[in-house]
Amino acid sequence: MSPITTARLTLLPIDLYTYEALFAGSSDLAAHLSIQVPEILSEFGMDIFRYTHGVLADDASEGPWWLYLFIHRAEKALVGVGGYKGKPDQSGMVEIGYEVYPAYRNQGLATETAQGLIDNAFKHPDVKIIQAHTLAEMNASVRVLEKCGMRFNDAFDDPNEGPVWQWKVVRPK
Repeated sequence: MSPITTARLTLLPIDLYTYEALFAGSSDLAAHLSIQVPEILSEFGMDIFRYTHGVLADDASEGPWWLYLFIHRAEKALVGVGGYKGKPDQSGMVEIGYEVYPAYRNQGLATETAQGLIDNAFKHPDVKIIQAHTLAEMNASVRVLEKCGMRFNDAFDDPNEGPVWQWKVVRPK
């Protein structure tokens, strides 16, 4: 699994060894990666980490299509998490998601991350469409996706999130 490099960040795919450090706690993850790591790794809880660990443990080839740690190289700090929600589906669609920690927001890092995930996905010939979802309101995530060339595609009620907007970008020709 290869990292994704952007201007300021390394998006590091989480391998099984890194999951072990992550589950041991922030100080173990910090020592494992030789970076600063916040106490809370996601405002959404640890379930996503447990789920993706299980996916990767079952099939290592899934690794590039799940979670990444967003590392600010100059600051040697973990600034967020996110990635893809699985391999491309039959239509060639992948979905991205990202979370930048509050102390690092409003610095363009979410846009840099989302663009890095988009660019990386389009390096794979099977990927034709990239989607993302936001809450159904104008917010920072909407602006990030628009800056990355994504366009509004649909609105619907998600069983877990409630009303959401779907965004997409199609592979350039």
